[in-house]
Amino acid sequence: MTWIQSPQGTPAAHENPPPLPSDPPPSAGTAPGGPSFGRLVGVDLARALAVFGMYIVHIGPTLSATSGVGTWVRYLADGHSSVLFATLAGFSLMLIAGRREPKTGMAGRQAKARIAIRALVLLALGTVLAMEYGGVIILGFYGVYFLLALPLLRLPARTLAIVAAGLALVTPQLAFVLNSLLSESVRQGIDAYDPLKALSEVGVLDLLLTGFYPAITWTSFVVAGMALARLDLSAVPVQRRLAALGAGLAAGAYGLSLLLAGKDALRSSAEDGKPSAGSGAASSFGSGSPEPHGAAPDLLSAGPHTGTTFDIVGSVGVAILVIVGATVLMDRLPRLRRLAKPVIAVGTMSLTAYVGHFLVQSLLGVSAGESTRQSWVPVLCFILGAIVFAALWSRFFRRGPLEALLNAATKPAAYVR
Repeated sequence: MTWIQSPQGTPAAHENPPPLPSDPPPSAGTAPGGPSFGRLVGVDLARALAVFGMYIVHIGPTLSATSGVGTWVRYLADGHSSVLFATLAGFSLMLIAGRREPKTGMAGRQAKARIAIRALVLLALGTVLAMEYGGVIILGFYGVYFLLALPLLRLPARTLAIVAAGLALVTPQLAFVLNSLLSESVRQGIDAYDPLKALSEVGVLDLLLTGFYPAITWTSFVVAGMALARLDLSAVPVQRRLAALGAGLAAGAYGLSLLLAGKDALRSSAEDGKPSAGSGAASSFGSGSPEPHGAAPDLLSAGPHTGTTFDIVGSVGVAILVIVGATVLMDRLPRLRRLAKPVIAVGTMSLTAYVGHFLVQSLLGVSAGESTRQSWVPVLCFILGAIVFAALWSRFFRRGPLEALLNAATKPAAYVR
């Protein structure tokens, strides 16, 4: 999903897949040729965890085939890994635009140009991959998120948090209304003139409203990540407040949803063998925005990818907890940070890890079908393979393969005056 530059000038990385946006050069605290280990290295660790969660959803066993701890791992990965990516994508945008203080003047215009170029590249790459792998590809959606975020780059943390909260409260209901008004004939009429839809399963309407990760509801996660980036995550008081906020959002949203919608409020579509985002075609449940079926009950649920206010707020809470937890661990436990270096390397090249796992699946003939996934072995092999590849690559190159290409594509932004 691009990485990190701390207030003290210590970067923490490159870029990544689902999320991805900035890639300042390494400085003090960065191992030559390897991933950086600055104060925000925890963000790279969080990205790596999001990559592994994505692997679990795409390749791991179905929820019905798990038990005990495996069930919890599978459930938490479903939906939350992609939300974590989107939140980190917002964080990464601010690394380009100026993390603690927004860039202004020519530097600000160049930053916006870099983000716009990245958005277009991701939209193109996402469309190409969707031609082969369908609507589960998130990269095109990222391109739309980045374009929508351009007017917000200079806002302070408090304002960004208010915008994120407003979007979380309003957009699910708006998406529900728009979906209810969107007849099949209207949908087909729009798709008929959509060049993106002619190329792949993901058209403009999917990107904005009806796809797995529609911008109308998912922009909330990106803006929340932008707000986080404006804060000093290395400060202990900030860490404590964010941990309390994340826990409160998750407990409040999921608890209230259970109270209002009953015991099935947090149910994942994967429990019924239906495809969750990332494992098959979109269904009415789990499509990323509330469908106009079931009205109030649908809007009160909080299951993965339901796109309701409760789902958004609870998922943001979980993302905050993961990001803050990873940051605290990397700050307080230097020995663990050293041991986690190969895993962190995956987070610095998450775009490569994301695209690569689809390509490797195709080469190996690994099925993503729900009915055939009963074992943890394939996903563990993919996770181990990503760690080994990232660790070896980072010894010789500063950026991952696709991260380097994406960075090169943004070079023309330097000519903006």
